[in-house]
Amino acid sequence: MIRNKFRGLGIALITPFKADGSIDYEALYRLVEYQIANGADFLCIMGTTAETPCLTAEERHHLKNVLVERVAGRVPLMMGCGGNCTMQIVEDLKSYDWTGIDGVLSVCPMYNKPSQEGLYQHFAAIAKASPVPVILYNVPGRTGVNMSAETTLRLARDFENIVAIKEASGNITQMDDIIKNKPAHFDVISGDDGITFPLITLGAVGVISVIGNALPAEFSRMVRLALKGEYAPALVIHHKFAELFKLLFVDGNPAGVKAMLHAMGMIENQLRLPLVPTRLKTMESISKILNDLHIR
Repeated sequence: MIRNKFRGLGIALITPFKADGSIDYEALYRLVEYQIANGADFLCIMGTTAETPCLTAEERHHLKNVLVERVAGRVPLMMGCGGNCTMQIVEDLKSYDWTGIDGVLSVCPMYNKPSQEGLYQHFAAIAKASPVPVILYNVPGRTGVNMSAETTLRLARDFENIVAIKEASGNITQMDDIIKNKPAHFDVISGDDGITFPLITLGAVGVISVIGNALPAEFSRMVRLALKGEYAPALVIHHKFAELFKLLFVDGNPAGVKAMLHAMGMIENQLRLPLVPTRLKTMESISKILNDLHIR
């Protein structure tokens, strides 16, 4: 039976840019080393936080290759592979070189708002075509459609290579329903930093984290404590970062975490249009909290 490798702290890796808009590979390499050295259990590359829709096909191909080479098998790699054209995703899965990639993260189709049966058939086609394990991604705030617990569980039961779901619906009851009724080979991963602690207490196995880009040591400690059932010290860390969780997304993602990394001196505060940096007020609030937490 295929098992899920993606447990603990996963990083939704950003793509740092230079002032001229080009990818800052040196900053990217520093971030990868920083995260692996400070407790990241796996990396999720070319997801939403990476600004993947704003990257060219050539850039995405090169990024994948350099990240596989840089990580060199030290932690598992999950790579985004989704969209709203099922045939194109299937073709990509069949034709792409997946060497060095341990699983694909596939988001619910955005904009065209399929029915639950449409979602099932979409992911069924992906599961049949994928040469690596599949992680579903439910984020209705971005896609405009929520995948129900029933559809998720149906997919999990029907396809052994669908090994997990990144759940970012914000619906704790739905997530708990999936955890309670899932098959043994299937896991739930938090897709929201702010609910990672309570979701782990319900049975989730980890998180694909945005804040982990900047604070992997602190956040991985919270995740590990919670996974071991040491809830009291984990809750202390969760509460310590509560205000940062809000600030990360008030001006959109990844603007917040890029502002945080910039305040820490790790990257330039650059995004690609249509995304723009955080407002000055947000930047000042992030810097103040980092100072209060003695994080630089």
